[in-house]
Amino acid sequence: MKPSINSRLSLIGVAIDLGAGTPGVSLGPSAIRYAGVVERLQNIGYDVKDEGDIVAIKPASPIVAGTNLKNLDEVARVNTELCHRVDTAMAAGRFPLVLGGDHSIAIGTIAGVLQHKKNLGVIWFDAHGDINTAETSPSGNIHGMPVAVSLGLGHERLTSIGGSDKKLNTKNIVFVGCRDLDFGERKILKELGITVFTMHEIDRLGMTEVMNRAIAIASEGTDGIHVSFDLDSMDPIFVQGTGTRVPGGLTYRESHLALELIALSEKVVSAEFVEVNLIIDVKNETAKTAVALIGSLMGEWLI
Repeated sequence: MKPSINSRLSLIGVAIDLGAGTPGVSLGPSAIRYAGVVERLQNIGYDVKDEGDIVAIKPASPIVAGTNLKNLDEVARVNTELCHRVDTAMAAGRFPLVLGGDHSIAIGTIAGVLQHKKNLGVIWFDAHGDINTAETSPSGNIHGMPVAVSLGLGHERLTSIGGSDKKLNTKNIVFVGCRDLDFGERKILKELGITVFTMHEIDRLGMTEVMNRAIAIASEGTDGIHVSFDLDSMDPIFVQGTGTRVPGGLTYRESHLALELIALSEKVVSAEFVEVNLIIDVKNETAKTAVALIGSLMGEWLI
């Protein structure tokens, strides 16, 4: 992405940690703003409209009768509102950049984008698969389910957001950086034939080759690419402030290179950056890293 393609950008924060098992990522949007994301985007050349935050309200109990999904009602409400915000931004010709919050917000982001991009490719940076359902999830945390929901798999309260007919195609989804998949996730990923570039492939092929393949898959026959970047895709050495850390992840430069290559493709139509946890961070360094990565995706170049 670069301003010459579309310089009008809507920044949408989602202050929620109810989809995760560790509190604190609800502070992510504020941390990323404090780290200078608006100024960074303006310096690149974007007309930034900060839409403020959608704020989750913690329920008295995380349990909803009839399901093991935690905080289902509030997660569904927040994502329904996010779908509307993204839809409205794109209807106005603005690029939606969503700041999380936990990764359950991808349900609303993708649903909103699908109102305008019928055939959407997705590049999903994550240590995890996020393709659990209530039947396969060991925790009931909805931040481990957004890919499944966006395919139409899961609880009706979630899959109906944005319309049950507006879903992703498995052939245009690509995972990058996975290294911790639940048994049920491994099974469904194989059954659906979704492309997964684990850290093994990145080590063996190199990031440039992985991203060339990922971009080709996500763009084949699609109206554009959505980038969903979970900070836990990176190695914890570089991002201490994220809740589900797994050793052996992407390096700082691999992450930048991946996003720079996507930017050069000029196919990005939306993006989100999630799972920045201010409570367990050190001097807001993870939020600063998120801002730098956003710069790379949005067309920031040294020369």
